[in-house]
Parts: sequence; structure tokens; C-alpha cells
Amino acid sequence: MSKSLENTGAITEFIKHHYRHFNAAALVDAAEGYKTHLLNNGKMLVTLAGAMSTAELGISLAEMIRQDKIAAICTTGANLEEDLFNLVAHDYYKRIPNYRDLTPKEELDLLNNHFNRVTDTCIPEAEAMRRLETFLYEKWIDADKKGERYFPHEFLYRIIRDGSLEQYYQIDPKNSWMLAACEKNLPIFVPGWEDSTTGNFFTSYCITGEVKNPTTVRGGIEYMMELSKWYIETSKNSSIGFFQIGGGIAGDFPICVVPMIHQDLELEAPLWGYFCQISDSTTSYGSYSGAVPNEKITWGKLGIDTPKYIIESDATIVAPLIFAYVLGL
Repeated sequence: MSKSLENTGAITEFIKHHYRHFNAAALVDAAEGYKTHLLNNGKMLVTLAGAMSTAELGISLAEMIRQDKIAAICTTGANLEEDLFNLVAHDYYKRIPNYRDLTPKEELDLLNNHFNRVTDTCIPEAEAMRRLETFLYEKWIDADKKGERYFPHEFLYRIIRDGSLEQYYQIDPKNSWMLAACEKNLPIFVPGWEDSTTGNFFTSYCITGEVKNPTTVRGGIEYMMELSKWYIETSKNSSIGFFQIGGGIAGDFPICVVPMIHQDLELEAPLWGYFCQISDSTTSYGSYSGAVPNEKITWGKLGIDTPKYIIESDATIVAPLIFAYVLGL
């Protein structure tokens, strides 16, 4: 048993004392289940939807990665890039606490000043997006000329490892989950990367002809192939849990790898050994993101006995608390 899972600190004790019912109790149950899963030699895949990186989830997520509490991540392209946007341009971000009161004219003013708003936080285009684009462009063009192909996260790992971004760091590097993931060479899966800002950049270069081969950046089908290979190999020695932050493609993409392995490849592999979803998407007709975990039994993703948790709350509040609990803080 690792020391961090044996010990409990002030945050954990506070949660245990006060979080006794409803979504608060579900948070404790999910956190305890996460710890139990790891203590039983389990591995955890974490999925990142929404704008978790702009919400600076990296402050807690990075430590989870460093302490081997996360074995793989499935994320949207937005969260992949936005962690690095924050890393190199944090001082230029603009926070707008009264964002609900903004008029359309004020929204247009933000656009004209090259700020893109995510709820109460505006990302600066020049200092964040275009800065990263400069280094990605070099990697894309170089790989394209050499006939090499890499996944989106691998291109970012290459930029991190060559030190290109270090001169621009504006936060403590320990709070970047991408830096932590790169240090661990963590498996990352990024479905639908092309709908991200950097995905749009790459598409534009393909249209202009600066990038000759659009498959220089490897895509979703190959990511699913890599995920299936990772799942089959990892599950030989460890049960794999599924910790889903938000809904959408970040969660939908990886969870279906198990029925694909069973039904389409006709191979043996265990079901997911733990499931938790943090979401404020309520159950409704046809809402996959709001579906209760039991629905996944009918799709061959979870078993009857799989520990299942759903916390209907704000992930920016819940996820750091669960991570603190798992870390014994």
C-alpha cells in the first residue's frame, strides 16, 4: 500500500466530516472507490471534457499524474492545447466575473481585442494560440517533409522536450498536467482533435498546401487502434478504471473500446473495473452524457458488479477534491 493512500490530511478529513449526503456523499464514495481500485493494483484512465485546462485543473491533475494515480488520459483537443496556452500566456488572460451580464457589443469588443471567452476567462489569441502555433508549424512542416507522422499529443511532447516553450513559462511548471504527462510519457488519446484551435491551424495549412500530407497528424481511427492495444496489454495485469470528467467525445470515445474488443475483434478482455462520472448533464431522452452508469451495462462496457458512481455537480469543484482525497491531502 503506497504511503499517499494510507495517510489522510486536512482536506480529506474535512471532506469525510462534512460530506455525508447526496452529491457530497457520492463524492466520498467515488473517491474511496478510486483509492480501493488503485490499492488492488488497478489502473485509471481519466477523461477530460469541457474546458478543464482553462479552469486550471492541472494544479491537481499534474500531481495525480506524477504520483502514478493516472495511467492514461483521453481528452479533447481543446484541453490538450489549453493547458499549454495557460502555461505560456497565463499573465495575459483576462477574467470577467460578471460574464453573465455581458452584452453582445461587449462580446464583440472582446473578439476585436483578440480575446476568446470561456465562461469567465478569456484566452489571449496572440500570446497563447499564435505562440504555440509557431512551434507546432515548425514540427508539422518538418515531419511532413520527412514523411513522418505523429499523433497530436506527440507533436506537443516534442515541443515540450526540445525546450522551445520554456522561455515563455508564466506559471509554475508543476501545475501543468501536460508537462507532467510528458515526463511520464503518459499515453494520451485525443479523439476529434480537428475541432480544436490547433486542429484548425493544421487544417488551414493543408488547404494552403504548406502541409502536403493531411495524415502527417494521425487521427481518430489510429487513436482507437492505439487505445485498444493499450487496453488489451494493460488489462492483462491490472483492472482498468474509468474516471470521466464531463461528457462528450472525451468520454464517449474511450469507453466503447471494450465492446469493440469483444464484439468486433472477438478477443478476451475484462470490462472496465471502476466507473465514475462527474457531470451536470441531467438524465433526459437520448442524452448520453446524462445517462446513468447502468445503461452502459447494456452496451457491454460495464458489468453488474462494476463499482459505479455519478456525481451531478460542477467538475471544477468536484475533481480537485477527489484528487486531493486520493492523494491523501
